[in-house]
Amino acid sequence: MKLFNILLFVTATFFGNPNPNNKIETLSDTEIERFNNQVTEVKALINASGAYNTKIAFLVDMRIKSGKNRFFVYDLVNDKILDQGLVANGSGSETAVRGDLKFSNEPNSNCTSLGNYTIGKSYKGMFGKSYKLSGLDPTNSNALKRAIVLHSYSAVPEEEQDHYIALSHGCPMVNEIFFKKLEKIIDASKSNIVLNIYY
Repeated sequence: MKLFNILLFVTATFFGNPNPNNKIETLSDTEIERFNNQVTEVKALINASGAYNTKIAFLVDMRIKSGKNRFFVYDLVNDKILDQGLVANGSGSETAVRGDLKFSNEPNSNCTSLGNYTIGKSYKGMFGKSYKLSGLDPTNSNALKRAIVLHSYSAVPEEEQDHYIALSHGCPMVNEIFFKKLEKIIDASKSNIVLNIYY
């Protein structure tokens, strides 16, 4: 079965299961096509490298508005979405048109950077436990220099909503409950997990 068809099935039947009390909208055809393209890219990267987790990847679609689930935990073996949650974008990525984002790899830009990352070691910072991110592409090569990390923040809501959520300084910032789910996956992984942020 082609990945596109699998995702149509997953979208129709799976979305909502991780948060049964939460109304979750399905992905549009355009979003599914965009997602498929990124999964293909991530798989190619992982296969070429041999250094990354071959079972799980994280993908973030920054074109979906921030009040909707756009951080996806993906099963690379069975081609299905395992979980999803809200994630903030950088304050510097905001433009005059709400929802239309810009991106930058420059230090002090407070922008989200697009591209593939590897999720590295955890540390305790101002937001508690956080994971260092290393950029693998020219579009996010300054991630370590910019201190771009995966972390949680109490102001990020757990449930989807119609309005936009809190902004970060460029980090993929999630709510505390979703972070705990990601934490279990990351800490159990024997190899680095790839995080793909796209638009």
